[in-house]
Amino acid sequence: MSVTVEGPKYDERNGVAGDDDDVVTPWAVESQNDAGIDYDKLIKRFGSSKIDDELLARFEKITGKKPHHFLRRGIFFSHRDMHTILNLYEQGKPFYLYSGRGPSSDSMHLGHLVPFMFCKWLQDVFDVPFVIMMSDDEKAIWKNLKIEDAIKLAYANAKDIIACGFKLEKTFIFSNLEHIGSNPAFYQNMIRIARCVTFNQVKGIFGFGDSDPIAKIGFPPTQAAAAICSTFPFIFKGAKVPCLIPCAIDQDPYFRMMRDVAPRIDHPKPALLHSTFLPALQGSKTKMSASDCNTAVFLTDTPKQIKNKINKHAFSGGQATVEEHRERGGNCDVDISYQWLKFFLEDDEKLEQIRKGYTSGEILTGELKKEIIELVQKVVAAHQEARSKITDDVVKQYMVPRDLGFVVTGK
Repeated sequence: MSVTVEGPKYDERNGVAGDDDDVVTPWAVESQNDAGIDYDKLIKRFGSSKIDDELLARFEKITGKKPHHFLRRGIFFSHRDMHTILNLYEQGKPFYLYSGRGPSSDSMHLGHLVPFMFCKWLQDVFDVPFVIMMSDDEKAIWKNLKIEDAIKLAYANAKDIIACGFKLEKTFIFSNLEHIGSNPAFYQNMIRIARCVTFNQVKGIFGFGDSDPIAKIGFPPTQAAAAICSTFPFIFKGAKVPCLIPCAIDQDPYFRMMRDVAPRIDHPKPALLHSTFLPALQGSKTKMSASDCNTAVFLTDTPKQIKNKINKHAFSGGQATVEEHRERGGNCDVDISYQWLKFFLEDDEKLEQIRKGYTSGEILTGELKKEIIELVQKVVAAHQEARSKITDDVVKQYMVPRDLGFVVTGK
């Protein structure tokens, strides 16, 4: 039994079928355009749907909450079946959230924080269980890390995630390398998924080559398995509960695959919300990277380090001289300081004032950098304060397989 996977096939030249500019895969993101990835093109190629004003209005009507600024500003820009999730919520029927983190460094950076900030808000709005996969197995494979080191990184990154404020009674965090061996349902679902997808299909979806280790080829069912509720019988107790996955658009291939497999193994298709990437300091042509400290602000950085990184490395959309900038104005589409303000400045009115001021030339590049430096320093300081309270014992509490208060309403 095999599947026909929705969306594009992988093209070895660039990672996205038919596109000469943008590379978007789970392991590489790159654009030749100064303004970065063309997300409208990705929607067409991936076969997803744009998050439009109609969906935002319906979200607000059903939840009674103003959409998060990530939604209002198009940072989360694409979806699969979000209307179905809203239908469930409107009808009082359950669903759960699933997201994850591939731990490759001791500290997460600002780009890693974005989906968890959003998931925290979603958990508060919908009051639903949230499962968080620490895919330390993936990083052990791709980064050739020692198993023991990958697990240590998973626990370190879990502290950063918990510091976002997730409810203990509604949140389960797990290390793949530790949890799967003790949860037969997880491994059984991995096998159910794996036997539905052929070798040619997984090569077509992910671009694996003949020289790749079989560990890479066998990994996709692991990430996909958490998108079906029977993987967590201690939470969902046999009920058929749909899943909503907020993630960056580069993770979509795993779940395009899963959406075609799910009905064949008698589970609902997972729904998705896709985010754009927080661009690297050097410009929007690529995302932040944990392997290059100069592209990113890490959650362990000091105020001085944050200031120095942004002043030195943040790509500017300003003009060459003050006189030219006053006359011609700056380009917010490529200016990293402004792009980061879109992510972290919640005040819509102030953001628009800054946009107008920079575009007109009234605000200079140095002044714009000062705005984002002060804001990022506050965000990182608040995170560090919260993380300092997360002990090893607290992490263990989140990682215990347990009942998250889910009430069976039907099977």
